[in-house]
Amino acid sequence: MEKAQDRLDVLEKIKQFELEGKFDVDPEIDPPAKELLPDQVDYLNKKLKNKFMTWYAFRAAGKFMFKMIDAKQLIIKDLVGIEHLQNLKSGAILTCNHFNPFDSFLAQYVYMNAKQKKKKFYRVIKEGNYTSVGGFYGLLMKHCNTLPLSSNRKTMSMFLNAVDTVLKRGDLVLIYPEQALWWNYRKPRPLKPGGFKFAVSAGVPVVPIFITMKDSDVMGGDGFPVQEHTIHVLEPIYPDKDLSNKENVEQMMDKNYKAWVKVYEEVYGEKLKFTTKEK
Repeated sequence: MEKAQDRLDVLEKIKQFELEGKFDVDPEIDPPAKELLPDQVDYLNKKLKNKFMTWYAFRAAGKFMFKMIDAKQLIIKDLVGIEHLQNLKSGAILTCNHFNPFDSFLAQYVYMNAKQKKKKFYRVIKEGNYTSVGGFYGLLMKHCNTLPLSSNRKTMSMFLNAVDTVLKRGDLVLIYPEQALWWNYRKPRPLKPGGFKFAVSAGVPVVPIFITMKDSDVMGGDGFPVQEHTIHVLEPIYPDKDLSNKENVEQMMDKNYKAWVKVYEEVYGEKLKFTTKEK
């Protein structure tokens, strides 16, 4: 089967971005993002209509996920370390490497297997995913317990308050600390501090999730093998009461990254190396 040109283009961009050290630049071509205004989002689902739509969207997302699994469009080979989430008593930031538009379903799979029914599972998403995506995916982006970022200062203030609220009440918030989506990229990229700031501010741990991949014998419609995923849920990283907020953010981010690198090197059997040229 001929490989899809758009995927070949993305892979070439990723190769170039790694060479240039631009690890937080998105190689995908996204539609223009409309600004998310304060009256366009109900972060905490205070309105009855939004409560219903969230219930409906979360069920629809689960059905869609299992449909993809049955069709071998999404392959989960193994789930390792689920006890780290099952034993969690507080809210938490879940960090995950970002390599596929559907990898949040893998994180949802983790949540469902943790059987933490008293906790809700939220996803932080890009502004454009909330304001500019239509159809079924637009439904999920708007209502499946999503927390959209915004370029509007007032909306962003609402976002920060909402994240703090859900973490302090014991819920789980998924973030992608690498920031950009790099399709089928296996290496752990440098992390951004935002999600760690949320955790430190709310006094909750970060639970690192690192997903490793292997080519399956199933060919996707894009001409590339569908990936087999092993999901690694790692030990929670807690803020240290003896450190400042800034020190905690730096330490937790460093521990998270080292935990990811350890999994990468053990699974792939090689030291983590980048092609980035020294400046």
